[in-house]
Amino acid sequence: MAPLRVLVVGCGNMGTSHARAYHRLPDFQLVGLVSRGATSRDRLSRELGGVTTFADFEQAYAATRPDVVSINTYPDTHAAIARTALRGGSHLFVEKPLAETVAEAAEIVALARAARRKVVVGYILRVHPAWQRFIAVAQTLGKPLVMRMNLNQQSRGKDWRTHRALMDSMSPIVDCGVHYVDVMCQMTRSKPVRVSAIQARLSDELKPGMYNYGQLQVTFADGSVGWYEAGWGPMMSEVAYFVKDVVGPKGCVSIVDRGGERADGSADVGSHTATNSLRVHWQDRDAADEFVRADEWIDTQDEPDHDGLCLREQQFLLRAIREDLDLTAHLDDAVESLRIVLAADRSAREGRTIDLTG
Repeated sequence: MAPLRVLVVGCGNMGTSHARAYHRLPDFQLVGLVSRGATSRDRLSRELGGVTTFADFEQAYAATRPDVVSINTYPDTHAAIARTALRGGSHLFVEKPLAETVAEAAEIVALARAARRKVVVGYILRVHPAWQRFIAVAQTLGKPLVMRMNLNQQSRGKDWRTHRALMDSMSPIVDCGVHYVDVMCQMTRSKPVRVSAIQARLSDELKPGMYNYGQLQVTFADGSVGWYEAGWGPMMSEVAYFVKDVVGPKGCVSIVDRGGERADGSADVGSHTATNSLRVHWQDRDAADEFVRADEWIDTQDEPDHDGLCLREQQFLLRAIREDLDLTAHLDDAVESLRIVLAADRSAREGRTIDLTG
């Protein structure tokens, strides 16, 4: 079969990694790179052998008529680009979150089904072997589960500029929270029933009404509970910025860096998916009430790097298209995790718990 022609929209961290993946896979052919900034798209074009570049998506789409559009832009542009691509007959890869609102996300899903096109959402942890193992171990711990997660990022320079641009459309607990709420939903496979959240605005450099620190708490129908914390900016602490810990009646599993502090800092994209090792503890005790099983260490240092994980995402997209995979559950999960974090954002702003059962 002829290679699938791909137009990459957005040439930042994620767009660069995904473009490299398409370039490596012979079943894809890069036909264009789109970015508002000439520097990023020209740099990436040179790296990949001179791919044609564009400053405007609509112009690029009309000129290339791609089989696949890869959306790696800020969230407030996702829905408009997706509509054009799906109505034009293209398949989609969309970085999380799928859209800014649940209604827009549902519209994209409906358009994809009507057009019989595939849409894969960039939940990178879903293709991460160590995170898959983390989820699988958590599912052996009994119910209810207590899920504790955060990803705070101390950012400056270009990283802080990127964070501020992201916060022009959504808060950290929405943008990053969809990843970890999706993980919680996979661990419990239970319906969320309510969510509450708190927030704080720690910088006057943000647009009015936006906050750069938040924490959400979600309760599931099976009694499981989870919290997720996210803060961005130059004022954030590098202490306890990476917590991934799950407790159940039978024990607990945690992501642990046995080597000590993560060397590249909390704003480094590569460190966000790194696990290093899993520590599994079982609560089994003897007649003297002493533990009978030593903690188990699962070494995950051979995990793929960030580019390797993006390659896996595009291999999944390729399979979905070539093998006509049913992506109903994938898209339902993407919409559900977005619904939960948007409700959390509403809770943080309104100071009240939001019922998710209605």
